Amino acid sequence: MAQSDRWYSSPTQVFWTCKALIEGRTINHKTEIREVRGWRLGAIIHRLKDQYGWPILTELRGPQNVAHYWLAPGTDPARLKYPLSAQSLADGLEGGAQ
Repeated sequence: MAQSDRWYSSPTQVFWTCKALIEGRTINHKTEIREVRGWRLGAIIHRLKDQYGWPILTELRGPQNVAHYWLAPGTDPARLKYPLSAQSLADGLEGGAQ
């Protein structure tokens, strides 16, 4: 990642979570551990839903009830409120890029 790509935020767990969701991915705790070595996905999802109003859907899968998260269909990422560490994602959407 070029230094200019990190102007607004470093690749934090919150940034990764927001990016994955607006890209249309379904994510879970194992994905977070594998990709960013994080372990607080449930807390991040809760904050995005509660504090920022993100329409995140959850499905518990498998015998261990692993939570899988994704954005509700039809969600416009440009209309979401972003945490400070993921603001660069919103700035990119406003510029017409994603």
